[in-house]
Amino acid sequence: MDDKPHYIEHRKRLRERFIRAGPDGLQDYELLELLLTYAIPRVDVKPVAKSLLKRHGGLAGVLDAPQNELESEPGLGTASAVLIRLIKEMCSAYLKEGASQRDVLSSPEAVVNFARAQIAGLPHEAFMVIFLNTKNEMIDSEIVQEGTVDRATVYPRRVIEAALSRHASSLILVHNHPSGHPDPSAEDKVLTRTILEAARTMDIRVLDHIIVGRRGHFSFAENRLMGS
Repeated sequence: MDDKPHYIEHRKRLRERFIRAGPDGLQDYELLELLLTYAIPRVDVKPVAKSLLKRHGGLAGVLDAPQNELESEPGLGTASAVLIRLIKEMCSAYLKEGASQRDVLSSPEAVVNFARAQIAGLPHEAFMVIFLNTKNEMIDSEIVQEGTVDRATVYPRRVIEAALSRHASSLILVHNHPSGHPDPSAEDKVLTRTILEAARTMDIRVLDHIIVGRRGHFSFAENRLMGS
């Protein structure tokens, strides 16, 4: 009589389906379940995976969750929480590397994907600057300000000083809207003009201001707002 726990064969089947069909062969809870099998041995992790998705509103919410929230999930320990956060950080590093190796003007989607991975899921507003060289290649990025759920006070001088310290030729401004709606506010437009004017005095170009959220993104350049 086979007395092996039922989840042993289930884990094997999940791995085999992923090998055959990749992520398209698994539902979201199964992808998370398969990931957790590498951190939680000898336990059926399907209920944990489903609970995480319900609590955080989907895979994106799980990956964006802070360490303490992940650890507070019943059945999830420190090692599992670190594994989930590690996946998110590796994705961000992958996207940053991809955006760094090309002219961002010819690959705007790479910049948007990187920006969304970095700050779109944060519960508070954050303002990030992407620094570019003369070939419009990313040389660095920095979150220069973090704030409350609906506001981050940004000082143009801080942005320009950060650009000068990196010998950047141009910038892309990025911030998030935790509400999920990426449409710019009147304050966003004023801030863009202020930084644009401050950068111009130092012969630094501001190529775009991108607002990211869970429901998409808004590009000032695409909507012809950089000169207004």
